[in-house]
Amino acid sequence: MKILVSNDDGYQARGIRALSKALADLAEVTVVAPDRNRSGASNSLTLDMPLRVIEVDPGVYCVQGTPTDCVHLAITGLFDYDHDMVVSGVNDGANLGDDVLYSGTVAAAIEGRFLGLPTLAVSLCTTPESGGHFETGARVARQLVGEMLERPLDPSLILNVNVPDVPFEALKGFRGTRLGYRHRSEAIIPARDPRGRPVYWVGPAGPQQDAGPGTDFQAIAQGYVSVTPLQIDLTRHAVLGELSGWLEGLGG
Repeated sequence: MKILVSNDDGYQARGIRALSKALADLAEVTVVAPDRNRSGASNSLTLDMPLRVIEVDPGVYCVQGTPTDCVHLAITGLFDYDHDMVVSGVNDGANLGDDVLYSGTVAAAIEGRFLGLPTLAVSLCTTPESGGHFETGARVARQLVGEMLERPLDPSLILNVNVPDVPFEALKGFRGTRLGYRHRSEAIIPARDPRGRPVYWVGPAGPQQDAGPGTDFQAIAQGYVSVTPLQIDLTRHAVLGELSGWLEGLGG
């Protein structure tokens, strides 16, 4: 059994070190991760330049690219063996609701699924006041991976896992959830560079809008691990008929 571990916080992040250690007794673990923090990279691939891969420690490789680059390289020819699963994380920060559209952590798992492997993305819902319990996220990941090996799920699923930032013993349990969603993002933050020229920071994510029953937001607020099944197909099948009728007005 060979597991590929990646993330978007970089190969030196606390979360990925805790994750690879937690999985080491289940499988042979290979880490392929960005050389620096690439949070918010989403599913971007680097297509305009070659990528350099450096083995920084035995079984640990850093890539001058995105999380998607890392997984793509690892599965499509970087090694002379095949991986059986991709686990991404443990991310420093939640990936709830709309966050999954921007998340490099989730994107690494999605790329693994694109390439035919079972995958999960694990995020720790840290805040400036929380304790940074990355070992909790890693233990949760180990439990889920162990269960997936014993009782495989539909291989088309991508599990998006969010873990409260508390000691492992304080977790209430696991809940299967749907994605909630946020209000629009906050405004950009203007600033000045050292030469007085204007620069802009992207504003913080908006507050919760749909955090009701069954959502990932609610599960985390109540102290449960949120496990959301994602799919790649973004088609809104329910409105295909309505759209076809609308298009008839264009003729042809």
